[in-house]
Amino acid sequence: MKIAHFDCFSGISGDMVLGALVDSGADLRQIEQFLRQLDVKGWQISAQKVKRGALAATLVKVETGTHDHHQEHHHHHEHARGLTEILKIIGAAKLPPRVTERASSIFKRLGEAEAKVHQVPVDNVHFHEVGAVDAIIDIVGAAIGFELLGIASFSCSALDVGAGRVKTQHGILPVPAPATAELLAAAGAPTFSSGIEKELVTPTGAAIATTLSTRYGRIAPMCLQSTGYGAGSADLKEQANVLRILTGEALSSEAKPASATESVDVIEANIDDMNPQIYGYFVDQALAAGALDIFSASVQMKKNRPGQLVTLLCDAAHTQKLIDLLFRETTTIGVRTHTAQRRTLARQSITVVTPLGDVRMKVARMNGTVLNAAPEFEDCQRIAAAKGIPLKEVLALANYHFQKTREQQS
Repeated sequence: MKIAHFDCFSGISGDMVLGALVDSGADLRQIEQFLRQLDVKGWQISAQKVKRGALAATLVKVETGTHDHHQEHHHHHEHARGLTEILKIIGAAKLPPRVTERASSIFKRLGEAEAKVHQVPVDNVHFHEVGAVDAIIDIVGAAIGFELLGIASFSCSALDVGAGRVKTQHGILPVPAPATAELLAAAGAPTFSSGIEKELVTPTGAAIATTLSTRYGRIAPMCLQSTGYGAGSADLKEQANVLRILTGEALSSEAKPASATESVDVIEANIDDMNPQIYGYFVDQALAAGALDIFSASVQMKKNRPGQLVTLLCDAAHTQKLIDLLFRETTTIGVRTHTAQRRTLARQSITVVTPLGDVRMKVARMNGTVLNAAPEFEDCQRIAAAKGIPLKEVLALANYHFQKTREQQS
């Protein structure tokens, strides 16, 4: 599994994320091609190499006519958009499913933070700072970049938020800005201030990091494959104003014993009055919020009503966040929790080359022996759609070439 780590030693913003992704190898031309599918006009995107302190970094610029997006808190009111409109724009574009899901989730998280700060319903929030063309490009562009690099999971360091005050459409506000602080607090993200009198973590940057990251702190064990540096708009004298993104193949599963035992929290809720269409959306939200697994089973509840038992597995650090999500997104009025022991096989993600394209395989081993191997469904689905061939043929082809590769190596 390919993972990415946000190293926010000098903060994070939307343009810094884009710059770090391009610096890591994401093709800016491909990103732009996907972005042009959005019903958003009047913008140009470019990238250039710059120096920030002693570090070389990539600076991505999104220009929208009368201003550029480095002035994130100075958008004109005519550029403001509501959350519903933004989600429609993203949903109407022909983007890969994971890009649509990630970008939409980031904007939803941002809308919830703004709504809480201003004490208004989320549907009434108009993004004067983050809803303009440039922020849509930043967030959707970042989601595209992650997809091009094949990132499946994210972690984040402690974030340097800066200090002082920032000028916004709502007046002079303290750093971190209220929406930024709300996003970081809701995610339980570790923060610090280097004392630099500048807003180093913007609402857009905080939304990207906290929506996607499932763990905070140290870098997860990985086989490092690329390091990208995204430049901020300012060249700070105190430190390099860059975001570093580290990407590689996860090693945590391989580092575990053949049959590792670990403690997990189990969260359960009974539901008998919810529109079933909501469940799929909730599953996506729960996985993005750190659930290790989620499933449901049919149950017969009191008064002879059919219902479902929803069960989530997570580590202790994500329990409260997922309980809050259950109450917010479903109709349950009570949850149960307990700790259980889970045993797992050593797992690894490897890439198999097929005539139709590369497919990742999930491989499970015990004492070095392969017991299970399955193609990543999303990879096969993408190839089947692109090539116009049955999905079952792509799955069979991936399994065939995996077995062929094993035979050649033995």
